[in-house]
Amino acid sequence: MKPFKALCVGAAAAVLLLAATDATAAKPKKGLVVDRVVAVVGDHVILHSELMRRVIPLTAGIRQITDPAERKRRRASLERQVLDEMVNETLIAQAAAESKIEITSDEIDNALKTVRQQNNLTDAQFAQALKAQGYDMASYRDDVSAQLLRMRAINVLVKPRVTVSDDEVRARYDEMSRRSGGVSQVHLRHILLALPPKPDDASLAKAKKLASEIVAKARAGGDFGKLAEQYSQDEQSRALGGDLGWIERGTIPTEWEVIVFAMAKGEVRGPLSGPRGLEIFYVEEVKRGDKKPFAEAKDKIRSDLFQRAMQRETDKWIDGLREDAYIDIKL
Repeated sequence: MKPFKALCVGAAAAVLLLAATDATAAKPKKGLVVDRVVAVVGDHVILHSELMRRVIPLTAGIRQITDPAERKRRRASLERQVLDEMVNETLIAQAAAESKIEITSDEIDNALKTVRQQNNLTDAQFAQALKAQGYDMASYRDDVSAQLLRMRAINVLVKPRVTVSDDEVRARYDEMSRRSGGVSQVHLRHILLALPPKPDDASLAKAKKLASEIVAKARAGGDFGKLAEQYSQDEQSRALGGDLGWIERGTIPTEWEVIVFAMAKGEVRGPLSGPRGLEIFYVEEVKRGDKKPFAEAKDKIRSDLFQRAMQRETDKWIDGLREDAYIDIKL
């Protein structure tokens, strides 16, 4: 059975991935420890089994690496990255509980209905699909509830801090207008080499070395899509060959926009440091466009500016939660 579309409750929330897991790995052997704590966040523990449930669907590309040492390093880096995300999610859930933010059973039911309808499944088919991919309905409901809670917490506790003024919209429009004769859109692919927020020197050096090797392969004529499938740790785009689709000005970080929109068709650039690690970009195609009137462009510009400001404020808020919390990583 094909994996079905997962519920996505917003850019700031984790996207629930429904992918087949290694069923044999899930069966404990007699006499062995079947679980252990990998992190303590306040009064909450994160178990190794919970971490593996998130990690295993993301390891297809890593399993194809032939060098055992590099395969082990990439696997460890992925586990640290996912665990860091789980710590952040736990902190958000705890902040929601302190603010008495809740999700009702009806809201969960509606979210499940949306997933089922998006995949054109009956109730029985939906349950069967969950079972085939390692879920039961109760655990899936818990995951969906957690996603909805995190998204609501961000909307309630962070969104009120974010504003975009008319002057900011006009300034952004004027900036874009000055470059309207140039490239307006790029069809972009990327490869992400994931790193924790504060990587040690050795991990950063290894990641940079691998990134340089990938760039060299791509510039030597290697298929960038296949390289992305092999090396990228971005679970959402890896299976698509790193394809990010058509990117418009104002929709990616300014420091990257300056580089990407100056690239020619077929050009490879990187590695560039980003919030999730090192990025390698490839421009597959470019488009040039005419200037739109301010009245037509302002709503999209405001939306783009708001989303970027929202992400910055969310990251700042989570950093504050981490500074105030007791966190013990045992991985």
